[in-house]
Amino acid sequence: MSEENRNRSVYIFHGTNLLAPGTVPDDKIIFGAGSGAAGFFPGAEITAVPTLDCSETIDCILLDESAALPPGWRALPIRSFIPLAEESSCRNHPVWDILRAYHIIQWRKESVFCGRCGAANRDCPDDISRICPQCGRIEFPRISPAVIVLIYDDRNRILLANNRKFLNGMYSLIAGFVEAGECLESTVAREAKEEVGIDLDDIQYITSQPWPFPNSLMIGFKARYTGGTVKPDGVEIHDAQWFPGDKLPTIPKKGAIARRIIDQWLSGQGLSYTEDLS
Repeated sequence: MSEENRNRSVYIFHGTNLLAPGTVPDDKIIFGAGSGAAGFFPGAEITAVPTLDCSETIDCILLDESAALPPGWRALPIRSFIPLAEESSCRNHPVWDILRAYHIIQWRKESVFCGRCGAANRDCPDDISRICPQCGRIEFPRISPAVIVLIYDDRNRILLANNRKFLNGMYSLIAGFVEAGECLESTVAREAKEEVGIDLDDIQYITSQPWPFPNSLMIGFKARYTGGTVKPDGVEIHDAQWFPGDKLPTIPKKGAIARRIIDQWLSGQGLSYTEDLS
C-alpha cells in the first residue's frame, strides 16, 4: 500500500463514492486525496484504519451524504476501482485496503452506542472492535456472508437471472444471504429453489470477494442442475433463462464476483465475453 507520502494522505468517502481533488491524477486516486485534502473539510473526524497486513494505517474521513463537494473535486464510485485489483495478481492491492477502510469506517458510524444497554462504546486498543464500558459487550465489524452460484446443466448452458433492481436488462447469477444456522452449501440450494424453483447437486466453492455495500462477503460457488422447471419467484427475480456461452445477455462488468465466475466458466469452454459498447 505504501507510496511516497502515503501515510500523510487521506481517503474521503462520500456515500459509496471516493472523493478526490482535480489535482490528483486518475491513476493515483487509489493512494488517497493528498496530504492537504483534510483541510477542505474542517471539523471532519479522521479515523486511522490499519491495512490488511497491519504494516501501516489509512487515514479516512466519512462525510455525510448531504455534504457538498468543494469546487474542483470529483466523486468516483468505490466499486469502479475493484477491476484494478481483480486484474492484478497482488493480494495486497491498494483497492482491497480501500474496501476494508470503507467497511470499517461505516461500521464505526453505526456502532457509536452499545446495542445492549445504549451506553457510548469505546474503541478497544488491541484490535478493531468496540467495548461498552457499562455492560462489557464487545462489538466487531459486521460481516454478512452471501452466496452466489453459477448453475450449469449437461448442455453446456448456465442459468442467468434478471433481478428487478438490475438496470439495462442485465442478467447475473443467483445469489442470497446466509441465514442463521445454515451452512453455505445449504444456502446455495435454498436460494436456487426459492428464486427459480430448481434443484442442484455437486455444489463446489470457487472464490470469494469482500463487498462492503454495505457489509457483505460474497462467497462464490458452482453447482449442477438436477431437476425442476425454471420459474422466477416474481419477487426478486423477474426472468431467468438458460444461456449457451456464445449467446450470453448483458452480464455484470469486470470487478463483480459474478463476472469473475462467469469468465472462468467461459474460459473452460474456450470462450470469452465481448462487452456491448453501444
